Amino acid sequence: MPKEDRTPQDDRLIYQVFMAQQKLRIYLKSALLAEGVKVTPTQTGILFLLKRKNGLTMTELSQVLAADNSTMTGLVDRLEKSGFVVREASPTDRRALLVRITQEGIDEIDRAQPIIKRVNEEISSGFSEGEIAAFKKVLNSFFQKFNKTESAALRKVAL
Repeated sequence: MPKEDRTPQDDRLIYQVFMAQQKLRIYLKSALLAEGVKVTPTQTGILFLLKRKNGLTMTELSQVLAADNSTMTGLVDRLEKSGFVVREASPTDRRALLVRITQEGIDEIDRAQPIIKRVNEEISSGFSEGEIAAFKKVLNSFFQKFNKTESAALRKVAL
């Protein structure tokens, strides 16, 4: 749509991104619950990471998932209480704790994986390969554009 034909509401990109994220989170949470999966969409991210590389620190998890440490602590606390992860002392750093996935956590993420795959397929359904490529390009641009801004903002706070 040409820029001059847009209404002011059409340019509310932040609102649309937030609402899309919220709708997706609710939909995915419902889909997981309907199949008996107990973890939340955010917790699945932690379990996927640990299944791929077991024994990450809280800081590593926080950095990869772009969550602050207090948020990550709460998420890992709940996963640990459910028996999906354990914390262990790092053999190389006395101050660090490693988060490790348990067999129960592996079983849980294995139940969640086909549901997440199905929802991913639903997201792309009805769009051409070119449209999906353009969508991915826009989403990936967020990481490039806003990672720099976030780092600059954090440096300002630290000074």
